[in-house]
Amino acid sequence: MSDADERDSSLPDNRPEIRTALISWYEADHRRFPWRETDDAYEILISEVMSQQTQLGRVVEAWEAFLDRWPTAEELAAADRADVVGFWTTHSLGYNNRAKYLHEAARQVVEEYDGDFPTTPAELKNLMGVGPYTANAVASFAFNNGDAVVDTNVKRVLHRAFDVPDDDAEFEAAATELMPEGESRVWNNAIMELGGVACEKSPKCESAGCPWREWCHAYETGDFTAPDVPTQPSFEGSRRQFRGRVISTLKEYDELPLSKLGPRVRVDYSSDGQYGRKWLEGILSDLERDGLVEFAADENANGETETVARLRR
Repeated sequence: MSDADERDSSLPDNRPEIRTALISWYEADHRRFPWRETDDAYEILISEVMSQQTQLGRVVEAWEAFLDRWPTAEELAAADRADVVGFWTTHSLGYNNRAKYLHEAARQVVEEYDGDFPTTPAELKNLMGVGPYTANAVASFAFNNGDAVVDTNVKRVLHRAFDVPDDDAEFEAAATELMPEGESRVWNNAIMELGGVACEKSPKCESAGCPWREWCHAYETGDFTAPDVPTQPSFEGSRRQFRGRVISTLKEYDELPLSKLGPRVRVDYSSDGQYGRKWLEGILSDLERDGLVEFAADENANGETETVARLRR
């Protein structure tokens, strides 16, 4: 068996079905960000650089204001660098060097590329301050000409879904094998969206309608650990910690069956495991005795009986 075969051996054989499921899920409903509605390389580069240290929700306002002031690479290149840095500082967008690099990159596009952005990851890396990840993102989202993106979210998804080992080369190989040829724009958006809204550190498999549940190793085993989500250790006083998580979760959802409450309370919840149904019922019993929650068998919409926990009002 070759090294390549060994690297992608954990991926299921029915990859076309897996790809279709993810893309369909993404296209049916995803977070709306204005840079997802454009294929302008300049606008996408601005969004990628701004997003490096700032939550996406906050980036929208800064991105729109930046483009109102400097709507093209030509206008940014002609701007006073002090003004660009001042904008960056005013909007709390992280290291000021990124503003300087953006300004210089715009000058490069104008002076070295006649105003046309390079279209491949290799060429884009020639721009000041543009590293491999940003170059690939711009190539993917502006020109549909990128490689598979591998960020923290993607690593978490691949590790949980297909048990890909925690190794950069393994992640790169698996991500490359999964991405459909010629579809880097939609694919990279989709898999990052999956990690951002469904396969977060605390997974939301059911509520986010994760399209990979039927193939997911973590969903099957109940082990939701990942490279950035270490197994939660057992320590004295931890029941108090998880009592609080139960209350917080039920405040958010009002009521939940135990099968859905457990994974939201701790990432290593497994129905039949050490931290499973029996453990969760013990936590709920404590809270019930304190008059904070109630849990009992109830009939769901399918006429099936399941135990549901809810806050006591």
